[in-house]
Amino acid sequence: MSAIDELRDTIARLRGPGGCPWDQEQTHQSLARCLVDECSELLDTIDRLDMPHMREELGDVLIQVIFHAQLAQEAGLFGLEDVAREVNEKLVRRHPHVFGEGRLETCEQVLTQWEQIKAGEKKARGAGAPRLFKEMPPRLPALMYAEAVWKQTAKKGLEAASGVDRARVSALAQGLDAAQLGRMLFELAAAAQSRGLDPEGALRQHSDRLMRHVEGQAQQAPAHA
Repeated sequence: MSAIDELRDTIARLRGPGGCPWDQEQTHQSLARCLVDECSELLDTIDRLDMPHMREELGDVLIQVIFHAQLAQEAGLFGLEDVAREVNEKLVRRHPHVFGEGRLETCEQVLTQWEQIKAGEKKARGAGAPRLFKEMPPRLPALMYAEAVWKQTAKKGLEAASGVDRARVSALAQGLDAAQLGRMLFELAAAAQSRGLDPEGALRQHSDRLMRHVEGQAQQAPAHA
């Protein structure tokens, strides 16, 4: 047996008759926070390039993947083999420059092709009209979410449609370094706490509003051309 097979059997035994009461009670929903926590701990080891602990934390994340696959298999939906097969097929399909015809020379070309293939897959599934902004994980932290929204806005040349004051942004960015940025963000968090405001929720809501506004402006633009 491979190490992966042994781990899969261990989790199945924990879930099965005579197994562990805690493991037997778990659901996809109850394990969601565990996955977030384990990913956070893994990211910490990556930030510190702590290889021994990174190996351990990768294992903890792998437990979560196999556990969710085990729950799905028990429900007759899919198993770990299905998960691995599907993601492997997707990787091959989205890298035709490696596994098929043609060659790409830059990361930008690869990312552009990836998004084009992804959009074609969604169209084939009948996922509806393509959106201006690509989908982002709903649980993405608000600061990363805001950064991704602005990155897409700027990439598509829609800064003007966003309503963001570019002069103010440029002034804030002048001479900004990581230490200054950290202090500014911490002071904003402290100010929000003193007023009983939720900075995470506020930033996410603003990013959502900005994204909807930019999409609305982009849709109206052809009518005024």
